[in-house]
Amino acid sequence: MSQTVEDLRRQAHDALRKTITSNELVQWRSRYLGRKGAVGALFGTIGKLPKEERAAFGQQVNALQSELQKAFEEREQLIRDQVLAQDLEEGEIDITLPAYPRQMGGLHPATRTHREFQTIWAEMGFQVYQSHDVEEDDFNFTLLNLPPHHPARDMQDTFYTTNPKVLLRTHTSPGQIRAMRELGQGGSKPIRVILPGMCYRQEQVTARSEIQFTQVEGLAIGRNIRMSDLKGTISEFAKRMFNTNAKVRYRASYFPFTEPSMEVDVECFLCDGEGCRVCKYTGWLEIAGSGMVHPTVLRNGGYDPSLWSGFAFGMGPERITMLKHGIQDIRYFWGNDLRFLKQF
Repeated sequence: MSQTVEDLRRQAHDALRKTITSNELVQWRSRYLGRKGAVGALFGTIGKLPKEERAAFGQQVNALQSELQKAFEEREQLIRDQVLAQDLEEGEIDITLPAYPRQMGGLHPATRTHREFQTIWAEMGFQVYQSHDVEEDDFNFTLLNLPPHHPARDMQDTFYTTNPKVLLRTHTSPGQIRAMRELGQGGSKPIRVILPGMCYRQEQVTARSEIQFTQVEGLAIGRNIRMSDLKGTISEFAKRMFNTNAKVRYRASYFPFTEPSMEVDVECFLCDGEGCRVCKYTGWLEIAGSGMVHPTVLRNGGYDPSLWSGFAFGMGPERITMLKHGIQDIRYFWGNDLRFLKQF
């Protein structure tokens, strides 16, 4: 019987080597491995053998079946590869053709402006300092010269958590205190930082206001820093951000954490100051609020106001993006409408 198994093995392998098409391979499998195939016939003869020979013969037939099944799979893969290669040679699949275009994502317009901001300020010697989105009331208000019941707190409708001392920051200014205390090392070192990030206010959502928006805060602390340093710094930023001939004007204003304070306008870069719908026919666009850091804020940051001084400013990247591109509705920034985002 072992001779029968060996003969069938040799016969099956010889026949398999001669198969060159898928149809021939299917016929081979049916002939040798099918229900009524040659290997199945050998299994049917086990019962006719003497008992002492059955186990050994069964093992031989099982091994032959596994061997032929593996040989079949290898031959099947070889024929499949040959068919693919033949298709390529005959031009049915032209691998030189360009692939389907892959749609690429892009940066959000606000993110583009943020990166432009950071590049410009880095060139001017400012480092990026990341502060907390979830803030303490003390850092968001009290340490910025806004004690409890201060009327200026009403200017910012705040999102409070279940803990009345914890909130979503309403501006990036609380990062000033953290930067002064951390980077200033107890009021002993000068610092120049910008603090970009998200802000949150409980406001009615309109075309001009959102419950979330981004800001870029700037802070410089050093010896003998004056208002003229602030003006020159803002003027240089405007030239790098808009154009080299950008004109800047300053208007007196009020912020609790700066004294004196001022608003900053840049000449409308869309109409060159002639007056248009975007600048409301004034020829000027508001781009920032700024001022000299209030002595109380300096003291809360660890600095001695008699030895140190500084300036701070705050800008809205969305606002500048809206001005540059003529966007009329701030809600587009958070609507995730691809028709809007693809334009950038």
